[in-house]
Amino acid sequence: MNLKKSPFFYLLFFSFLFIQNSFSQSRPLIAEDHELQRKWVDSIYDQMTLNEKVGQLFIVDIYSNGSSEEKEKVRELISEEKVGGVIFSKGGPVRQARLTNEFQELSKTPLLVSMDAEWGLAMRLDSTYAFPWNMTLGAIQNPQLIEEVGVQVARHSKRLGVHMNFAPVVDINTNPENPIIGNRSYGEEKENVAEKAAAFVRGMERENVLSSAKHFPGHGDTQQDSHKTLPTIDFSRNRIYREELYPYMALMDEGLSSVMVAHLNVPSLEERSNFPSSLSHEIVTGILKEQLEFNGLVITDALNMRGVADFDEPGEIDLAAFQAGNDILLMSEDVSKAKQKILKAYNEGLITEERLRHSVRKILFAKYKAGLHNYQPVDTTNIHKDLNGLKSELLSHRLYEEAMTVIKNDRSLIPIRDLEKTKIAYVHFGEDSGDSFYEQLSRYTRVDSVSAENLNVLLDELDSYNLVIVGYHQSNDSPWSGYKMNAKQQAWLYEIARKNRVILNIFTRPYALIDLKTTGNFEAIQVAFQNSELAQQKAAQVIFGAIEAKGKLPVSAGREFPVGTGYRTRDLKRLAYGLPESVGMNSEKLKKIDSLVQTVLDEKMAPGVQVLVARKGKVIYENNSGYHTYEKERPVKASDVYDLASLTKILATLPLIMELVEKNELDLDTNLGEMFPAFRGTDKADITLLQMLSHYARFKSWIPFYAITKDPETGRTDKRYVRDKEFPGYNTKIAEGMYVRNDIRDSIVKVIRKSELNRKREYQYSDLPYYLLKAYLEDIYGTSLDYLTQDHFYQSLGANNTTYLPLNKFPKEKIIPTENDKLWRKQLLHGYVHDEGAAILGGIGGQAGLFANANDVAKIMQMYLNGGEYGGIKFLDQETIDKFNTCYYCEDEVRRGVGFDKPQLKEAGPTCGCVSMTSFGHSGFTGTLTWADPHEEIVYVFLSNRIHPSSEDKKLIREGIRTKIQEIIYEAIER
Repeated sequence: MNLKKSPFFYLLFFSFLFIQNSFSQSRPLIAEDHELQRKWVDSIYDQMTLNEKVGQLFIVDIYSNGSSEEKEKVRELISEEKVGGVIFSKGGPVRQARLTNEFQELSKTPLLVSMDAEWGLAMRLDSTYAFPWNMTLGAIQNPQLIEEVGVQVARHSKRLGVHMNFAPVVDINTNPENPIIGNRSYGEEKENVAEKAAAFVRGMERENVLSSAKHFPGHGDTQQDSHKTLPTIDFSRNRIYREELYPYMALMDEGLSSVMVAHLNVPSLEERSNFPSSLSHEIVTGILKEQLEFNGLVITDALNMRGVADFDEPGEIDLAAFQAGNDILLMSEDVSKAKQKILKAYNEGLITEERLRHSVRKILFAKYKAGLHNYQPVDTTNIHKDLNGLKSELLSHRLYEEAMTVIKNDRSLIPIRDLEKTKIAYVHFGEDSGDSFYEQLSRYTRVDSVSAENLNVLLDELDSYNLVIVGYHQSNDSPWSGYKMNAKQQAWLYEIARKNRVILNIFTRPYALIDLKTTGNFEAIQVAFQNSELAQQKAAQVIFGAIEAKGKLPVSAGREFPVGTGYRTRDLKRLAYGLPESVGMNSEKLKKIDSLVQTVLDEKMAPGVQVLVARKGKVIYENNSGYHTYEKERPVKASDVYDLASLTKILATLPLIMELVEKNELDLDTNLGEMFPAFRGTDKADITLLQMLSHYARFKSWIPFYAITKDPETGRTDKRYVRDKEFPGYNTKIAEGMYVRNDIRDSIVKVIRKSELNRKREYQYSDLPYYLLKAYLEDIYGTSLDYLTQDHFYQSLGANNTTYLPLNKFPKEKIIPTENDKLWRKQLLHGYVHDEGAAILGGIGGQAGLFANANDVAKIMQMYLNGGEYGGIKFLDQETIDKFNTCYYCEDEVRRGVGFDKPQLKEAGPTCGCVSMTSFGHSGFTGTLTWADPHEEIVYVFLSNRIHPSSEDKKLIREGIRTKIQEIIYEAIER
């Protein structure tokens, strides 16, 4: 005999691998207090009648949402047949908990409660948590995360009074056509399956929930479902020992509590034709219990499955299963008949007392280990909350992030870098929604959703784009949902990819790629494995470089993408999105912001708000509440834009000035005489850039440039300066039906040059320097400030919701109105800048005029926190940012940095007083504020239209809402 080709070689090899932990392997049901455990088991066993002992072998099924007749039947089985346990299936957690308590009260010996909870209780129950499926977990390269899944599933199980989880599935899914395993398997490589399953077992057993590996000896490579028929595993004995049995040995080494035996026809292991493996003494006892030396519980798969139920009569099947060596008979078709058959065999000597004692004592040992020696009823208080906790959600975020798998990435297309050069379309394929994917994509840049009923029409529509992101979205309802592309989808995908650069995203099993006749014309392919909202969100974040792709294919997706394929992508320092706890923040404490926002709305401090908090490069809180106006006709959305007012200073003008300083075209000591020849010889010639931007230059606070347009006697607009239609010389639109004379705009710098300075040099906040800086920037570049900001920053940042003149870019419904201006423009300002000086400038001011949403403001502030980098582009140097984020006149009680506002030096000021002195930001008259803190890596954005309908309403300011929210943010940091 050639030993290296025999199953005994593999058996010896496995034994060598795992011998170092053989003690734990041989005693999987032994508790730490073994002597107490043994005494309890002996005491219970010795008091049992024969009827009670045989009853312990059975676990019966029940639906908590089942009929009253079904529940009554289980009560009878517990009371009369003395069954050892129940397995719960469909229903809800509260109903199940109540039934569990009731059944345990009925039972003389505590019941072993079990479930199929492979990806959590949600596999069977509503209102419970669903973790990613095993194939998704198979892509993850960090097994510690899978161990944590085991821990969380076990904790949920214990909370519901469940002692045994029939998981993990350790079938090696080498057959894409497998109808029942598929997503339930960790993959097609035995090492990966063994590693992930062992981690899951460690997690469950740590929490004293009994684990169960299934489906022995291996259900992975079949095209049939044992629920419906008896599948054949037509492989050699050597192959089965080498591949299918490998994970079982690994799990036994981890203290595996039980093995579930499948209903399979395995000719190489069982000589009898079409003889179910679950009834085979050779397979159950000869291989599992003797050759592999497994001493845990051996459990049949459900005995009402057609794979075994069609083999013989009820009762006969149960007897055969027990005689084969199984300890627990799961879901018998007829418990009463089965017990009678077993009792009869016992009385006839076909089953010995030793054999019965062997199984019943193992069951009792398992019950003790699961805590049933100290049984406590299930407390239904807060059970929904406990089964859907934050820890589970936090873990799922990590799991989906780590599972994202890029299997093709020509020219490193993922992550997308040059947003300003990339016009992107999203095309939806599949039978399920891709809304979360599209919404997340749109957070990074403009992405247009394109669809058509006709392929040629669709191709014509896509001609104007240079990148197409395709999402193939299939149902996430269950792991058995369909995944295959139909012929039409395949043909359309081929044509789209033939004519366009395409990133294909697969939100289902990787096997969906197998039927494509070619993938060569796709530039990039990402597999997200599932179509959950989290999977969609994380896939979008990978595409734009907010997170890295780290996963590897756990199965082969055709010849082109073998198992293990996966390219790690780069983190481009774009904002990611996740949970507060992932960056050391407390969700519950942050919820206090919700209450403050509601107070704003209830007390009519503003019709609506956007609040955003990010930490360590991740957005972890967003609140978009209220309405555009008090008429409550249009709710505030995350994509809506607000008039940012003075935030314009640090989001538009300042970065352009910083850029010039970095290029040595300006420095902080550059004075107005050097910047503007017309200022030479004036009292302002020596005012430096540093003094201007520190609000320490003796400038007046403001000049009402718009006043010239009003008749001093009537207070109405003077027709010499304002027309109701555009007219030569009157091209500056300041509101609907209002055009101001162009020469007013042109004279602003002259007016500032001639204006009086304050007599005393002291801190005086002033808008005037920003009028000058706008003029300077537009003069040296020869183009408008609007164009400069887009070209130098916003397009590359993906800040596509940030703009001057929003009506030129957005529909009116996307723009939040501000004041009902009764003093000058006599109308509701909707899409027109509130600041009168910026309006005179045609809506494009250095001090005001910018519109944006909170998400875009956060991008710019995060760029500052990143040391001037964002999206793989270096916009500014850290040294430059530090130069401007410095308080140069603090000794003179001027708290300002260079352009940036800074924390107060005394009690009153712009912040909560809890921020670091390295922090910086700005506030705006319309009810806006943004602040960044390098020390805590926090970005905070608050946008509102608190001046609606009147700027006289200062409740938001008097109540200090913005700083109170900032205080909550800092309280929420976990120290």
